[in-house]
Amino acid sequence: MLKPIAKLPHGVVGFTAKGRVTAQDYESILIPAMESALKTRKKLRCLYHLGPDFSDFSAGALWEDATLGLRTRNVWEKIAIISDVGWIRTAVNAFRFALPGQIRVFSNQQLADAKAWIAD
Repeated sequence: MLKPIAKLPHGVVGFTAKGRVTAQDYESILIPAMESALKTRKKLRCLYHLGPDFSDFSAGALWEDATLGLRTRNVWEKIAIISDVGWIRTAVNAFRFALPGQIRVFSNQQLADAKAWIAD
């Protein structure tokens, strides 16, 4: 499940993943939040926290994530991924070239640093 993170600066969308993240989470939470933010900005910043309560992504969620990245390729200014999950950290670092803008991976202990970086 994805939950929006409140009280982020204008133009920053943020989400915390808990348990299993599904395609429905992307369709009902993440994509509408992005579309809403894009009404007032041309470039977005995203904070995506996959904390200790995160378990995994459904196959549909992985597909949504991949296709969303391709469909919205030019809207990202900064993306902060916060996770201690090894394969996520490795995948983000391996595919960061596919998206323009800045992408940075933080550990769960660096959540405050990620929030400061995304707002700067």
